[in-house]
Amino acid sequence: MRSRTALRVHKIDAAAPLGTPAPLSFARTGRIVHSMEAAHAQTILVVDDEEQIRRAVTEVLRPLSMSVLEAETGAAALSIVEVALPDLVVLDLGLPDMPGLDVCMAIRRRSSAPVIVLSARHAEDEKLALFTAGADDYVTKPFSLAEFVARVRAQLRRAWIAPYSLSSVVQCDGLTIDLQRRETSRQGEPIRLTRIEWRLLETLLVHAGRTLTHQQLFDAVWAKAFGHPQQYLRVHVTNLRRKIEREPASPRLIVTEPGVGYRFERDPP
Repeated sequence: MRSRTALRVHKIDAAAPLGTPAPLSFARTGRIVHSMEAAHAQTILVVDDEEQIRRAVTEVLRPLSMSVLEAETGAAALSIVEVALPDLVVLDLGLPDMPGLDVCMAIRRRSSAPVIVLSARHAEDEKLALFTAGADDYVTKPFSLAEFVARVRAQLRRAWIAPYSLSSVVQCDGLTIDLQRRETSRQGEPIRLTRIEWRLLETLLVHAGRTLTHQQLFDAVWAKAFGHPQQYLRVHVTNLRRKIEREPASPRLIVTEPGVGYRFERDPP
């Protein structure tokens, strides 16, 4: 049974920490409206059996959506997903009727929507299971509402921007990557990549903004049924960062999710 901590909400403060255990998820359907400042959703669904948390999250998300729907159970959430097609789903993992992980997988079967998880749990095994199930980001409690809103905005922006295709020419942080010609350069200077480094970069790029697990990357790049994914990846990611990052010791493009995997940031901070 998960622990519960009382949450007193008098005023929604974007700088205040939200510390009660309650993981969340997000879905996109392509109905997101984009502005110069940020993307805004038509519908967001908040799924949490604790009313205080649900209402607090709902209130802080109202400026980002025309409609914010609520559900107390996994079954109710899946019904709403089928009918309302929310652009973003905030999902609590400890629901009374079914595990949040199962709800996450069910949402993924119904939609290509990204999923962000918020949780007080720090176990790497749980993070790995969630990312494997289709989660795109994981925020550990306690966290500030400002951080939460920033991550929601980031997911809405990524949902609005079409994913890179294999014919894309990608420009970010001074780097130019031509996926069709398989060429990479920085400020006109060619960067030579090995076959493995290119395949790794290509895989990360076409899933930009989404954390890929070590196993997912290992399967995509090496297509092996055996081996140690982390050992293979550590060496090649290090070499790739040396070639494409401005500061390889402080990478901005290829970001590590400790114990889980890596993601490519198309809009590095």
